[in-house]
Amino acid sequence: MYEDLKGKTVIVTGASSGIGKAIALRFGQEKANVILNYRSNPDPIEEMIAEIEKAGGQAAGVQGDVSKEEDVKKLISAAHEQYGSLDIMVNNAGIENEVPSEKLSLEDWQKVIDVNLTGAFLGSREAISYMLEHDIKGSVINMSSVHEVIPWPHFVHYAASKGGVKLMTETLALEFAPKGIRVNNIGPGAIYTPINQEKFDDPKSRASVEAMIPMGYIGKPEQIASVAAWLASSEASYVTGITLFADGGMTKYPSFQGGQG
Repeated sequence: MYEDLKGKTVIVTGASSGIGKAIALRFGQEKANVILNYRSNPDPIEEMIAEIEKAGGQAAGVQGDVSKEEDVKKLISAAHEQYGSLDIMVNNAGIENEVPSEKLSLEDWQKVIDVNLTGAFLGSREAISYMLEHDIKGSVINMSSVHEVIPWPHFVHYAASKGGVKLMTETLALEFAPKGIRVNNIGPGAIYTPINQEKFDDPKSRASVEAMIPMGYIGKPEQIASVAAWLASSEASYVTGITLFADGGMTKYPSFQGGQG
């Protein structure tokens, strides 16, 4: 646990399930004030608020589509109005769908880019603007992926969005380091979340993915949440502009693990 996170105000986009939910609950355990963003499903939010408050934190749910500028501005306003500050922005919301690249429609391409890349940009821009205005040495954490460096056939829009998040994060980190604002990425590997539950529940599919992970198992959302808490804490005060891969070694060319090549 990180004592300096107590009382800090955090926005987590895409907080109603999967990695976003785990991150939001972890900040609640750190006794932070958490704005829980969701796009369309408010059902888990009340239960999450109760769990965060039981842990000693505070929380409020805010509906919004991160690809829309006005909705992102609404998130920042909610943090200020509810808790009087914004110290940590976690741009977690993301989508993916599998389509062979030659059949990928412009609509599908744009939808993924709008949420994964433009959404992360809008969240970063608005959070940084607020931090500059209020002289806050804050932390912005973007959710990238191992696919910012690993090509992924049939997911060209997703891979392109995460490659964009990589250089966007590095550029913002360089630009705002003199102001004490840190900007970093988390790059999850294969994580057991609702979006891929069906795939990982199938023994054959699960085994094929585990074969690409040197540590040999699918990760949990809570393991990504631990990375987010560390990056936001003063323990990481000299860390900016990186992608911290939490992937069981997936980015380390696992086909060479046995000495092949």
